[in-house]
Amino acid sequence: MTRPEYVTHIARRSVLAGIAGSMGAAALPTTTAQAQSAPATARRPYPSNWPAPEPYGLADTRPDLWPREDNSFVLPLELRPRDKELGRVWLRDTYVNCFVVNGRPLYVATGTTRVPGLTAAAPWNDGIFVWTAPSLHGPWRLADTSGIRPGAERGKVWSPEFVGENRPGRTVVAPWQEYWYDDQFGKRGEAWAPELHYFRGKWFLVACMGDHSQKVGSFLLVSEGGVAGPYRLVEGNRDKPFGDPFIGGPAFIKPGAYHHIDGSLYTEGADAWLVLHNNVYAKFCHDMEDIVPTTNLPAFQQTPYAPEPYLEGAYVFKHGGKYYLVHAAWDRTSTNPDGSTRQAYDPPGAGRTQYQYDAVVAVSDHLEGPYSRRWTAGVGAGHNNFFEDHHGGLWGTFFRNPAFGYWADQSRAGDAAVAGVVRLEWTGPEGNRLYVRRRA
Repeated sequence: MTRPEYVTHIARRSVLAGIAGSMGAAALPTTTAQAQSAPATARRPYPSNWPAPEPYGLADTRPDLWPREDNSFVLPLELRPRDKELGRVWLRDTYVNCFVVNGRPLYVATGTTRVPGLTAAAPWNDGIFVWTAPSLHGPWRLADTSGIRPGAERGKVWSPEFVGENRPGRTVVAPWQEYWYDDQFGKRGEAWAPELHYFRGKWFLVACMGDHSQKVGSFLLVSEGGVAGPYRLVEGNRDKPFGDPFIGGPAFIKPGAYHHIDGSLYTEGADAWLVLHNNVYAKFCHDMEDIVPTTNLPAFQQTPYAPEPYLEGAYVFKHGGKYYLVHAAWDRTSTNPDGSTRQAYDPPGAGRTQYQYDAVVAVSDHLEGPYSRRWTAGVGAGHNNFFEDHHGGLWGTFFRNPAFGYWADQSRAGDAAVAGVVRLEWTGPEGNRLYVRRRA
């Protein structure tokens, strides 16, 4: 979500570089209600924009917009002992990026993980893991945390378990981030949607305490060493997540506990912004210890759907001098009055079924907007990030949402929750769109 000029940052949330013989690429349905074939046209210097379905808010379901065997793959992340039975890493909210550190490219990967014995990353998980590699294709190794916590599980850079590392003047785990217990869920507290950024020569990790936590919202960690840490919490999060509390989330969340979730970091030059779920942002103080105080967080100037559904995973990526605002939106299927199938980014409602968790994107000349109408950039690629590899290639991440819809089907569940990357294509300085790499 960041394209800083101040450091030689090269990548943000992962989009995969197309690779032959891709691993675990998405299997496409043999028939899709509204699938259309892309017109066969001669290849131009830049690929063309596709006309968006009308009216505004309909989902584009064409198979060309899926992560496929020819444009995507699943990262071969080093397995932890907990991964041996499944044979791969179970991961949601996949984040991948590329940075230049000491003159060499360094790729990083992280995401939301679960503990052995649970089918989801809730009502608790055990923190944040990081993998690194010299190339997008690997080898992907767990971050070497052995010198920080000898004998502990390798690659785990932060967890509520680390509360014992707190010292006067140095908070690793705040009281609101600690595990707690109740009669409904038992053990509670999980970390969601982490992102790792290299900015001004330091490593920053932005993440979110999820719905089952004492307080729900986004926080920032800074490393006092290298990419493996050790990490500490910034001063602005010692008492609460970023932003002010508001009413939101499931009914079991304590009143006043819910803050803006899914925090993301965007950097440009020497400045940094926190992008919050799902329509607001805040500038960081220069020392990165807190966001700049303000009465109300500014909102992006967007072109909403009518009605606007619940969006997730807000993220900003700069390319070609333009700002791309990415959201995750559920494509819900329903029935039109004439009996045909409607696929749209509708709010929940009677007769509407979650189908795919898509990446929708809008473009602007300015960070704050105004942003264009959104388009479908990737089917099933929601809650992702875009980044550049060290050759300048554009990528995005995907994870195949296992909670609902297409990838929750029992026949596909074994291929859900993956660390996937997909190659992107840019339609040039006139088209100014980013899509999943479509077929030629």
